[in-house]
Amino acid sequence: MTSFLDSLKWDKNSLVAVIVQHIDTGEVLMQAFADRAAINETIQTGLATFYSRSRGGRWCKGETSGHFINVHKIYTDCDRDSIIYLSDPIGPACHTGASSGSLVAHQGNHDQGDHVPRTTLLALEQTIAQRREALSRPLGTKPSWTTRLLSNPELLCKKIREEAGELCQTLEADEGRERAANEMADLLYHSMVLLNLQGVPMEEVLRVLRKRFTQSGIEEKASRAPKSQ
Repeated sequence: MTSFLDSLKWDKNSLVAVIVQHIDTGEVLMQAFADRAAINETIQTGLATFYSRSRGGRWCKGETSGHFINVHKIYTDCDRDSIIYLSDPIGPACHTGASSGSLVAHQGNHDQGDHVPRTTLLALEQTIAQRREALSRPLGTKPSWTTRLLSNPELLCKKIREEAGELCQTLEADEGRERAANEMADLLYHSMVLLNLQGVPMEEVLRVLRKRFTQSGIEEKASRAPKSQ
């Protein structure tokens, strides 16, 4: 730990910038600063701890609100003058109650959700959710493909089975990388529409995958509850 702390490039106030990033979604939750003691405490406790410049001292996120941030891994940038807390938050990360603090200045009366940086999968998930919300509004234009799928579970399941078969065919028929990438994109998209209908966020799926990293796939499958008949 000492060698890691010694390797960081501290500013004139003996601080480094800290970006807190969600381990499953990639969402940037907040930005703060940390001194040597704060990083040391974070490593020891697993809770995101910083140096508050306004308070002039240590600050463990969540001690007042109860919204702690569990830190799973710590990374540095190439210059080693800033670090990333790869984290799993308990409750909102922002003091305003939002899920994340925005690093973009808001102008006008916009929905904050539109300004939250999202990874590709999470941006797609948001678009699918917006299409579902539009189902309850009067139809003024031709429905999108997503809207059609959301309105027709039978068609949706048929497409997922079809896309899964086409993905397998890219390997069986040696159709190449580009074709495989396109078919996988189709399968992911249709599967995410199905997840939306069942109220399952991608964050939940990614969390399940992360928990399997250190577990044998055979053991994990054997531990699952039997399917209902």
